[in-house]
Amino acid sequence: MAQYQRLVHGEADALDVQTWDDLMLPQYSACLAPQTSIFGQQELYRRLQAPCAIDTSARTPHVRVLVADDAARQRVQAACEGLRRAESEVSETLFGPPLAPTPRWARWLGALPLGFMVAVALALVTGALPWWGVAAALWLLLMAIQMRLQYVAANWQLQLDAIGHMLRTHASLAGLGDAVAASLRPDVIAAARLNRRLWQLSLSFVPGLQEYGDWVLLRNIRHYFASRAVVAAHLPLLRSSFVRVATVEADLALARHLVRTPRFCWAAGVAGNTARFAFELAVHPLLEVPAPLSLRVGEDGRGAFISGQNGIGKSTLLRTVGLNLATARGFGFCYADAAVTPDLPVYASMQNEDTLEGGESLYMAEVRRAGELLALARRGPAIFLIDEIFRGTNQLESVSGSAAVLDTLAESGCVLVSSHNLILAPLLARRLVPLCVARVDGRLQVEPGVLTETNGMSLLATVDVDGVLAAKAGRVHDKLATYYLAYPQACESVLD
Repeated sequence: MAQYQRLVHGEADALDVQTWDDLMLPQYSACLAPQTSIFGQQELYRRLQAPCAIDTSARTPHVRVLVADDAARQRVQAACEGLRRAESEVSETLFGPPLAPTPRWARWLGALPLGFMVAVALALVTGALPWWGVAAALWLLLMAIQMRLQYVAANWQLQLDAIGHMLRTHASLAGLGDAVAASLRPDVIAAARLNRRLWQLSLSFVPGLQEYGDWVLLRNIRHYFASRAVVAAHLPLLRSSFVRVATVEADLALARHLVRTPRFCWAAGVAGNTARFAFELAVHPLLEVPAPLSLRVGEDGRGAFISGQNGIGKSTLLRTVGLNLATARGFGFCYADAAVTPDLPVYASMQNEDTLEGGESLYMAEVRRAGELLALARRGPAIFLIDEIFRGTNQLESVSGSAAVLDTLAESGCVLVSSHNLILAPLLARRLVPLCVARVDGRLQVEPGVLTETNGMSLLATVDVDGVLAAKAGRVHDKLATYYLAYPQACESVLD
Protein backbone atom coordinates (compact mmCIF):
# COMPACT_ATOMS: atom_id res chain seq x y z
CA MET A 1 0.00 0.00 0.00
CA ALA A 2 2.84 2.37 0.79
CA GLN A 3 4.56 1.73 -2.55
CA TYR A 4 2.52 4.25 -4.53
CA GLN A 5 2.97 6.96 -1.90
CA ARG A 6 6.73 6.48 -1.76
CA LEU A 7 7.15 6.50 -5.53
CA VAL A 8 4.95 9.51 -6.23
CA HIS A 9 5.65 11.75 -3.23
CA GLY A 10 8.69 10.30 -1.48
CA GLU A 11 9.07 9.12 2.10
CA ALA A 12 10.29 12.49 3.34
CA ASP A 13 6.98 14.15 2.52
CA ALA A 14 4.76 11.55 4.19
CA LEU A 15 3.52 11.32 7.74
CA ASP A 16 6.27 9.87 9.86
CA VAL A 17 6.02 6.24 10.95
CA GLN A 18 5.41 6.93 14.63
CA THR A 19 2.49 9.26 13.95
CA TRP A 20 1.02 6.66 11.61
CA ASP A 21 1.26 3.99 14.32
CA ASP A 22 0.33 6.18 17.30
CA LEU A 23 -2.91 7.29 15.65
CA MET A 24 -3.73 3.63 14.86
CA LEU A 25 -3.97 4.42 11.16
CA PRO A 26 -2.97 0.87 10.08
CA GLN A 27 -5.97 -0.55 11.96
CA TYR A 28 -8.19 2.23 10.66
CA SER A 29 -7.08 1.64 7.06
CA ALA A 30 -7.91 -2.05 7.38
CA CYS A 31 -11.49 -1.39 8.46
CA LEU A 32 -11.91 1.52 6.04
CA ALA A 33 -11.56 -0.40 2.80
CA PRO A 34 -12.75 -4.02 2.92
CA GLN A 35 -13.44 -5.49 -0.53
CA THR A 36 -11.25 -2.81 -2.09
CA SER A 37 -8.49 -3.67 -4.55
CA ILE A 38 -4.86 -2.68 -4.19
CA PHE A 39 -5.54 0.29 -6.52
CA GLY A 40 -8.13 1.83 -4.20
CA GLN A 41 -6.16 0.98 -1.07
CA GLN A 42 -3.07 2.70 -2.42
CA GLU A 43 -5.06 5.84 -3.22
CA LEU A 44 -6.65 5.88 0.24
CA TYR A 45 -3.21 5.46 1.81
CA ARG A 46 -1.86 8.32 -0.31
CA ARG A 47 -4.64 10.64 0.82
CA LEU A 48 -4.10 9.85 4.49
CA GLN A 49 -0.36 10.32 4.07
CA ALA A 50 -0.75 13.59 2.17
CA PRO A 51 1.98 16.04 3.29
CA CYS A 52 -0.20 18.91 2.14
CA ALA A 53 -3.95 19.19 2.17
CA ILE A 54 -5.84 17.29 -0.51
CA ASP A 55 -8.24 19.37 -2.57
CA THR A 56 -11.32 17.72 -1.10
CA SER A 57 -13.60 20.41 -2.56
CA ALA A 58 -13.32 18.74 -5.99
CA ARG A 59 -13.55 15.16 -4.69
CA THR A 60 -16.09 15.37 -1.88
CA PRO A 61 -19.08 15.85 -4.26
CA HIS A 62 -18.24 12.49 -5.88
CA VAL A 63 -18.26 10.76 -2.50
CA ARG A 64 -21.47 12.55 -1.51
CA VAL A 65 -23.18 11.37 -4.69
CA LEU A 66 -22.19 7.78 -3.98
CA VAL A 67 -23.30 8.04 -0.35
CA ALA A 68 -26.71 9.40 -1.31
CA ASP A 69 -27.38 7.25 -4.39
CA ASP A 70 -27.51 3.48 -3.75
CA ALA A 71 -27.99 2.71 -7.44
CA ALA A 72 -24.96 4.76 -8.49
CA ARG A 73 -22.88 3.10 -5.80
CA GLN A 74 -23.89 -0.36 -7.02
CA ARG A 75 -23.07 0.53 -10.63
CA VAL A 76 -19.60 1.74 -9.71
CA GLN A 77 -19.14 -1.32 -7.49
CA ALA A 78 -19.97 -3.62 -10.42
CA ALA A 79 -17.67 -1.69 -12.78
CA CYS A 80 -14.78 -2.02 -10.32
CA GLU A 81 -15.28 -5.75 -9.76
CA GLY A 82 -12.40 -6.71 -12.04
CA LEU A 83 -9.90 -4.67 -10.03
CA ARG A 84 -10.26 -7.03 -7.09
CA ARG A 85 -9.01 -9.90 -9.25
CA ALA A 86 -5.64 -8.21 -9.74
CA GLU A 87 -2.91 -10.30 -8.11
CA SER A 88 -0.07 -7.79 -8.40
CA GLU A 89 0.46 -4.13 -7.72
CA VAL A 90 1.75 -2.09 -10.65
CA SER A 91 2.71 1.26 -9.14
CA GLU A 92 6.44 0.46 -9.25
CA THR A 93 6.18 -0.43 -12.93
CA LEU A 94 4.20 2.70 -13.80
CA PHE A 95 5.73 5.29 -11.46
CA GLY A 96 9.11 3.80 -10.55
CA PRO A 97 12.44 3.82 -12.39
CA PRO A 98 12.27 3.45 -16.18
CA LEU A 99 11.98 -0.09 -17.49
CA ALA A 100 15.22 -1.56 -18.79
CA PRO A 101 15.50 -1.36 -22.59
CA THR A 102 14.91 -4.52 -24.60
CA PRO A 103 18.25 -6.26 -25.33
CA ARG A 104 19.32 -6.41 -28.94
CA TRP A 105 19.42 -10.21 -29.03
CA ALA A 106 15.68 -10.32 -28.23
CA ARG A 107 14.91 -9.50 -31.88
CA TRP A 108 16.13 -13.00 -32.84
CA LEU A 109 13.81 -14.83 -30.47
CA GLY A 110 11.27 -15.38 -33.24
CA ALA A 111 13.90 -16.95 -35.52
CA LEU A 112 15.13 -19.50 -32.95
CA PRO A 113 11.96 -21.65 -32.88
CA LEU A 114 11.75 -21.51 -36.68
CA GLY A 115 15.39 -22.52 -37.01
CA PHE A 116 14.86 -25.39 -34.54
CA MET A 117 11.87 -26.78 -36.46
CA VAL A 118 13.68 -26.46 -39.81
CA ALA A 119 16.70 -28.30 -38.36
CA VAL A 120 14.48 -31.10 -37.03
CA ALA A 121 12.67 -31.40 -40.38
CA LEU A 122 15.95 -31.58 -42.32
CA ALA A 123 17.34 -34.13 -39.88
CA LEU A 124 14.28 -36.32 -40.32
CA VAL A 125 14.32 -36.01 -44.11
CA THR A 126 18.04 -36.39 -44.72
CA GLY A 127 19.01 -38.42 -41.67
CA ALA A 128 22.26 -36.42 -41.60
CA LEU A 129 23.93 -36.31 -38.21
CA PRO A 130 24.98 -32.61 -38.44
CA TRP A 131 21.36 -31.55 -38.69
CA TRP A 132 20.58 -33.48 -35.51
CA GLY A 133 23.47 -31.64 -33.87
CA VAL A 134 22.08 -28.28 -34.99
CA ALA A 135 18.61 -29.22 -33.74
CA ALA A 136 20.03 -30.31 -30.38
CA ALA A 137 22.03 -27.11 -30.02
CA LEU A 138 19.01 -24.95 -30.83
CA TRP A 139 16.84 -26.97 -28.43
CA LEU A 140 19.35 -26.46 -25.62
CA LEU A 141 19.42 -22.73 -26.40
CA LEU A 142 15.61 -22.57 -26.29
CA MET A 143 15.62 -24.38 -22.94
CA ALA A 144 18.33 -22.09 -21.55
CA ILE A 145 16.41 -18.95 -22.52
CA GLN A 146 13.17 -20.32 -21.09
CA MET A 147 14.78 -21.40 -17.82
CA ARG A 148 16.57 -18.06 -17.49
CA LEU A 149 13.52 -15.84 -18.11
CA GLN A 150 10.51 -17.99 -17.24
CA TYR A 151 10.12 -16.66 -13.69
CA VAL A 152 10.60 -13.04 -14.83
CA ALA A 153 8.06 -13.47 -17.61
CA ALA A 154 5.53 -15.08 -15.22
CA ASN A 155 5.80 -12.18 -12.78
CA TRP A 156 5.48 -9.72 -15.63
CA GLN A 157 2.34 -11.50 -16.78
CA LEU A 158 0.82 -10.87 -13.34
CA GLN A 159 1.60 -7.20 -13.86
CA LEU A 160 0.01 -7.27 -17.30
CA ASP A 161 -3.08 -8.98 -15.88
CA ALA A 162 -3.41 -6.21 -13.27
CA ILE A 163 -2.91 -3.53 -15.94
CA GLY A 164 -5.53 -5.27 -18.07
CA HIS A 165 -8.04 -5.23 -15.19
CA MET A 166 -7.26 -1.54 -14.71
CA LEU A 167 -7.78 -0.64 -18.38
CA ARG A 168 -10.99 -2.65 -18.64
CA THR A 169 -12.29 -0.99 -15.46
CA HIS A 170 -11.38 2.36 -17.00
CA ALA A 171 -13.61 1.56 -19.97
CA SER A 172 -16.42 0.21 -17.79
CA LEU A 173 -16.47 3.27 -15.54
CA ALA A 174 -16.36 5.65 -18.49
CA GLY A 175 -19.40 3.90 -19.92
CA LEU A 176 -21.55 4.53 -16.87
CA GLY A 177 -22.54 7.94 -18.18
CA ASP A 178 -22.66 9.74 -14.83
CA ALA A 179 -20.70 12.58 -13.27
CA VAL A 180 -18.70 10.26 -10.98
CA ALA A 181 -16.90 8.66 -13.94
CA ALA A 182 -16.73 11.75 -16.16
CA SER A 183 -12.97 12.15 -15.67
CA LEU A 184 -12.33 8.75 -17.30
CA ARG A 185 -14.02 9.46 -20.62
CA PRO A 186 -11.30 11.44 -22.47
CA ASP A 187 -8.86 8.48 -22.70
CA VAL A 188 -11.31 5.58 -22.79
CA ILE A 189 -10.72 4.75 -26.49
CA ALA A 190 -6.94 4.87 -26.11
CA ALA A 191 -7.17 2.70 -22.98
CA ALA A 192 -9.24 0.08 -24.81
CA ARG A 193 -6.80 -0.02 -27.72
CA LEU A 194 -3.83 -0.34 -25.39
CA ASN A 195 -5.50 -3.19 -23.52
CA ARG A 196 -5.89 -5.10 -26.80
CA ARG A 197 -2.21 -4.60 -27.61
CA LEU A 198 -1.14 -5.99 -24.24
CA TRP A 199 -3.50 -8.96 -24.32
CA GLN A 200 -2.28 -12.43 -25.28
CA LEU A 201 -4.52 -15.39 -26.03
CA SER A 202 -4.13 -18.18 -23.50
CA LEU A 203 -3.58 -21.67 -24.97
CA SER A 204 -4.49 -23.51 -21.79
CA PHE A 205 -7.80 -24.68 -23.29
CA VAL A 206 -5.81 -27.46 -25.03
CA PRO A 207 -3.78 -29.67 -22.63
CA GLY A 208 -0.06 -29.23 -23.24
CA LEU A 209 -0.46 -26.52 -25.86
CA GLN A 210 0.51 -23.69 -23.48
CA GLU A 211 3.72 -25.50 -22.50
CA TYR A 212 4.53 -26.22 -26.16
CA GLY A 213 4.03 -22.57 -27.04
CA ASP A 214 6.36 -21.48 -24.24
CA TRP A 215 9.17 -24.06 -24.46
CA VAL A 216 9.32 -24.50 -28.22
CA LEU A 217 8.06 -21.18 -29.56
CA LEU A 218 9.23 -18.97 -26.65
CA ARG A 219 5.78 -17.44 -26.78
CA ASN A 220 5.86 -16.13 -23.20
CA ILE A 221 9.36 -14.66 -23.51
CA ARG A 222 8.61 -12.93 -26.79
CA HIS A 223 5.41 -11.48 -25.35
CA TYR A 224 7.37 -10.35 -22.27
CA PHE A 225 9.77 -8.21 -24.28
CA ALA A 226 7.13 -6.95 -26.72
CA SER A 227 4.65 -5.94 -24.02
CA ARG A 228 7.37 -4.24 -21.95
CA ALA A 229 8.13 -2.02 -24.93
CA VAL A 230 4.42 -1.19 -25.31
CA VAL A 231 4.10 -0.33 -21.61
CA ALA A 232 7.21 1.86 -21.70
CA ALA A 233 5.86 3.72 -24.74
CA HIS A 234 2.46 4.37 -23.13
CA LEU A 235 3.41 5.23 -19.55
CA PRO A 236 1.61 8.62 -19.52
CA LEU A 237 -1.68 6.96 -20.47
CA LEU A 238 -1.19 4.11 -18.00
CA ARG A 239 -0.32 6.49 -15.18
CA SER A 240 -3.36 8.62 -15.94
CA SER A 241 -5.57 5.53 -16.02
CA PHE A 242 -4.14 4.31 -12.71
CA VAL A 243 -4.81 7.62 -10.98
CA ARG A 244 -8.34 7.94 -12.35
CA VAL A 245 -9.40 4.36 -11.64
CA ALA A 246 -7.82 4.36 -8.19
CA THR A 247 -9.53 7.68 -7.39
CA VAL A 248 -12.98 6.37 -8.32
CA GLU A 249 -12.51 3.16 -6.35
CA ALA A 250 -11.21 5.07 -3.34
CA ASP A 251 -14.27 7.32 -3.49
CA LEU A 252 -16.43 4.20 -3.66
CA ALA A 253 -14.68 2.70 -0.62
CA LEU A 254 -15.25 5.91 1.36
CA ALA A 255 -18.91 6.00 0.34
CA ARG A 256 -19.44 2.38 1.39
CA HIS A 257 -17.75 3.14 4.68
CA LEU A 258 -19.79 6.25 5.38
CA VAL A 259 -23.06 4.47 4.62
CA ARG A 260 -22.21 2.09 7.47
CA THR A 261 -21.01 4.86 9.80
CA PRO A 262 -23.59 6.14 12.29
CA ARG A 263 -21.81 9.44 13.04
CA PHE A 264 -19.91 11.56 10.54
CA CYS A 265 -19.92 15.07 9.09
CA TRP A 266 -18.27 16.96 6.25
CA ALA A 267 -15.46 19.04 7.72
CA ALA A 268 -15.44 22.81 7.35
CA GLY A 269 -12.03 24.34 6.74
CA VAL A 270 -10.16 27.14 8.47
CA ALA A 271 -8.52 29.71 6.22
CA GLY A 272 -4.76 30.13 6.22
CA ASN A 273 -2.38 28.42 8.63
CA THR A 274 -4.52 29.10 11.69
CA ALA A 275 -4.15 26.26 14.20
CA ARG A 276 -7.77 26.37 15.28
CA PHE A 277 -10.14 23.43 15.28
CA ALA A 278 -13.36 22.32 16.91
CA PHE A 279 -15.24 19.03 17.15
CA GLU A 280 -18.81 18.57 18.30
CA LEU A 281 -19.42 15.12 19.76
CA ALA A 282 -16.46 13.51 18.05
CA VAL A 283 -15.81 9.77 18.32
CA HIS A 284 -13.09 7.30 17.39
CA PRO A 285 -14.34 4.98 14.63
CA LEU A 286 -12.46 1.93 15.94
CA LEU A 287 -14.34 1.91 19.25
CA GLU A 288 -17.44 -0.28 19.39
CA VAL A 289 -19.12 1.92 22.02
CA PRO A 290 -17.41 5.32 21.78
CA ALA A 291 -18.03 8.19 24.17
CA PRO A 292 -18.62 11.36 22.10
CA LEU A 293 -16.62 14.38 23.24
CA SER A 294 -16.68 18.03 22.19
CA LEU A 295 -13.47 20.03 22.03
CA ARG A 296 -12.43 23.50 20.92
CA VAL A 297 -8.75 24.40 20.63
CA GLY A 298 -6.80 27.38 19.35
CA GLU A 299 -9.46 30.08 19.46
CA ASP A 300 -7.09 32.32 21.44
CA GLY A 301 -3.95 31.02 19.74
CA ARG A 302 -3.11 28.54 22.50
CA GLY A 303 -3.00 24.76 22.50
CA ALA A 304 -4.30 22.63 25.35
CA PHE A 305 -2.97 20.90 28.45
CA ILE A 306 -5.28 17.94 29.09
CA SER A 307 -5.55 16.36 32.53
CA GLY A 308 -7.86 13.74 33.96
CA GLN A 309 -8.00 10.73 36.19
CA ASN A 310 -6.21 7.51 35.32
CA GLY A 311 -8.17 5.55 32.74
CA ILE A 312 -10.61 8.36 32.00
CA GLY A 313 -9.74 8.48 28.28
CA LYS A 314 -7.11 11.19 27.76
CA SER A 315 -5.10 9.08 25.31
CA THR A 316 -8.27 8.08 23.48
CA LEU A 317 -9.18 11.76 23.18
CA LEU A 318 -5.79 12.55 21.61
CA ARG A 319 -6.14 9.67 19.14
CA THR A 320 -9.69 10.77 18.33
CA VAL A 321 -8.48 14.29 17.60
CA GLY A 322 -5.53 13.08 15.54
CA LEU A 323 -7.48 10.60 13.43
CA ASN A 324 -10.26 13.10 12.74
CA LEU A 325 -7.73 15.74 11.72
CA ALA A 326 -6.15 13.22 9.34
CA THR A 327 -9.45 12.16 7.79
CA ALA A 328 -10.58 15.77 7.44
CA ARG A 329 -7.38 16.60 5.58
CA GLY A 330 -7.30 13.52 3.38
CA PHE A 331 -10.98 12.67 2.91
CA GLY A 332 -12.95 15.79 3.83
CA PHE A 333 -15.02 14.26 6.63
CA CYS A 334 -14.81 13.66 10.38
CA TYR A 335 -16.44 11.26 12.81
CA ALA A 336 -18.42 13.94 14.63
CA ASP A 337 -21.66 15.89 14.49
CA ALA A 338 -19.78 18.98 13.30
CA ALA A 339 -16.12 19.82 12.71
CA VAL A 340 -13.93 22.77 11.79
CA THR A 341 -10.36 21.77 10.96
CA PRO A 342 -7.22 23.58 9.78
CA ASP A 343 -5.02 22.94 6.76
CA LEU A 344 -2.11 21.72 8.89
CA PRO A 345 -0.28 18.39 9.25
CA VAL A 346 -0.59 16.45 12.49
CA TYR A 347 2.23 14.64 14.33
CA ALA A 348 1.99 12.41 17.41
CA SER A 349 4.17 11.10 20.21
CA MET A 350 2.16 8.63 22.25
CA GLN A 351 3.86 5.23 22.38
CA ASN A 352 7.55 5.67 23.08
CA GLU A 353 9.05 2.46 24.44
CA ASP A 354 12.46 1.12 25.40
CA THR A 355 14.05 -1.34 22.99
CA LEU A 356 16.25 -4.23 24.04
CA GLU A 357 17.58 -4.79 20.53
CA GLY A 358 18.58 -1.18 19.96
CA GLY A 359 19.84 -0.58 23.49
CA GLU A 360 17.55 2.44 23.82
CA SER A 361 15.97 3.24 27.18
CA LEU A 362 12.50 4.74 27.50
CA TYR A 363 13.88 8.20 28.22
CA MET A 364 16.31 7.97 25.29
CA ALA A 365 13.38 7.05 23.02
CA GLU A 366 11.41 10.02 24.36
CA VAL A 367 14.31 12.42 23.82
CA ARG A 368 14.82 11.11 20.28
CA ARG A 369 11.13 11.60 19.51
CA ALA A 370 11.19 15.10 21.00
CA GLY A 371 14.05 15.95 18.65
CA GLU A 372 12.06 14.63 15.69
CA LEU A 373 9.05 16.76 16.63
CA LEU A 374 11.21 19.85 17.03
CA ALA A 375 12.68 19.25 13.57
CA LEU A 376 9.17 18.88 12.14
CA ALA A 377 8.13 22.12 13.85
CA ARG A 378 10.91 23.97 12.06
CA ARG A 379 9.35 23.00 8.70
CA GLY A 380 6.25 25.05 9.42
CA PRO A 381 3.07 25.20 11.49
CA ALA A 382 1.65 21.86 12.58
CA ILE A 383 -0.47 20.21 15.27
CA PHE A 384 1.38 18.10 17.83
CA LEU A 385 -0.34 15.45 19.95
CA ILE A 386 1.75 14.29 22.89
CA ASP A 387 0.81 11.79 25.58
CA GLU A 388 2.68 11.59 28.90
CA ILE A 389 5.88 13.31 27.82
CA PHE A 390 9.16 12.31 29.49
CA ARG A 391 7.84 9.64 31.85
CA GLY A 392 11.16 7.79 31.68
CA THR A 393 13.16 10.00 34.04
CA ASN A 394 12.85 11.53 37.51
CA GLN A 395 10.13 14.03 38.37
CA LEU A 396 12.32 17.13 38.37
CA GLU A 397 13.95 16.41 35.02
CA SER A 398 10.64 15.29 33.55
CA VAL A 399 8.91 18.56 34.40
CA SER A 400 11.88 20.68 33.34
CA GLY A 401 12.38 18.93 30.02
CA SER A 402 8.65 18.76 29.28
CA ALA A 403 8.18 22.47 29.91
CA ALA A 404 11.08 23.38 27.63
CA VAL A 405 10.06 21.09 24.75
CA LEU A 406 6.34 21.92 24.89
CA ASP A 407 6.95 25.66 25.12
CA THR A 408 9.28 25.51 22.10
CA LEU A 409 6.88 23.40 20.04
CA ALA A 410 4.01 25.76 20.88
CA GLU A 411 5.95 28.70 19.47
CA SER A 412 5.42 27.45 15.92
CA GLY A 413 2.50 25.05 16.22
CA CYS A 414 -0.51 23.93 18.20
CA VAL A 415 0.26 21.50 21.02
CA LEU A 416 -2.18 19.15 22.73
CA VAL A 417 -0.53 17.32 25.58
CA SER A 418 -1.94 15.02 28.22
CA SER A 419 0.03 14.50 31.41
CA HIS A 420 -0.29 13.48 35.03
CA ASN A 421 2.33 16.11 35.87
CA LEU A 422 -0.25 18.75 36.80
CA ILE A 423 2.52 21.17 37.66
CA LEU A 424 2.98 21.72 33.93
CA ALA A 425 -0.40 23.44 33.63
CA PRO A 426 0.59 26.72 35.35
CA LEU A 427 4.11 26.57 33.90
CA LEU A 428 2.70 26.47 30.35
CA ALA A 429 -0.41 28.58 30.87
CA ARG A 430 0.72 31.20 28.36
CA ARG A 431 0.92 28.51 25.63
CA LEU A 432 -1.64 25.89 26.65
CA VAL A 433 -5.19 26.23 27.95
CA PRO A 434 -5.85 23.79 30.82
CA LEU A 435 -8.63 21.32 30.03
CA CYS A 436 -9.87 18.38 32.07
CA VAL A 437 -11.55 15.17 30.90
CA ALA A 438 -14.13 14.33 33.56
CA ARG A 439 -17.27 12.28 34.01
CA VAL A 440 -20.28 14.50 34.68
CA ASP A 441 -23.66 12.90 35.35
CA GLY A 442 -22.36 9.66 33.90
CA ARG A 443 -21.08 11.24 30.67
CA LEU A 444 -17.55 12.18 29.67
CA GLN A 445 -16.95 15.86 29.03
CA VAL A 446 -14.02 18.17 28.38
CA GLU A 447 -14.17 21.07 30.82
CA PRO A 448 -11.92 24.08 31.48
CA GLY A 449 -9.44 23.75 34.32
CA VAL A 450 -7.03 21.24 35.81
CA LEU A 451 -7.84 17.93 37.49
CA THR A 452 -8.54 18.41 41.20
CA GLU A 453 -9.57 14.93 42.33
CA THR A 454 -6.99 12.35 41.36
CA ASN A 455 -7.60 8.60 41.60
CA GLY A 456 -4.07 7.21 41.72
CA MET A 457 -4.25 6.49 45.44
CA SER A 458 -7.67 4.87 45.23
CA LEU A 459 -6.50 2.59 42.43
CA LEU A 460 -3.50 1.57 44.53
CA ALA A 461 -5.88 0.69 47.33
CA THR A 462 -7.55 -1.93 45.16
CA VAL A 463 -4.47 -4.16 45.52
CA ASP A 464 -3.88 -3.27 49.20
CA VAL A 465 -5.06 -6.26 51.22
CA ASP A 466 -4.49 -4.99 54.75
CA GLY A 467 -4.39 -1.22 54.23
CA VAL A 468 -0.67 -0.85 54.85
CA LEU A 469 0.08 0.44 51.36
CA ALA A 470 -2.64 3.05 51.51
CA ALA A 471 -1.44 4.33 54.87
CA LYS A 472 2.18 4.62 53.79
CA ALA A 473 1.34 6.24 50.47
CA GLY A 474 -1.06 8.63 52.16
CA ARG A 475 1.60 9.90 54.55
CA VAL A 476 4.09 10.48 51.74
CA HIS A 477 1.43 12.16 49.61
CA ASP A 478 0.37 14.54 52.37
CA LYS A 479 3.98 15.48 53.12
CA LEU A 480 4.86 16.20 49.50
CA ALA A 481 1.60 17.95 48.62
CA THR A 482 2.61 21.12 50.48
CA TYR A 483 5.73 21.57 48.36
CA TYR A 484 4.01 20.42 45.20
CA LEU A 485 1.23 23.00 45.47
CA ALA A 486 3.59 25.84 46.32
CA TYR A 487 6.04 25.17 43.51
CA PRO A 488 4.04 26.36 40.47
CA GLN A 489 3.41 29.83 41.86
CA ALA A 490 7.15 30.30 42.30
CA CYS A 491 7.90 29.32 38.69
CA GLU A 492 5.06 30.83 36.67
CA SER A 493 7.34 33.19 34.71
CA VAL A 494 10.38 30.92 34.44
CA LEU A 495 9.77 30.31 30.70
CA ASP A 496 9.40 33.97 29.79
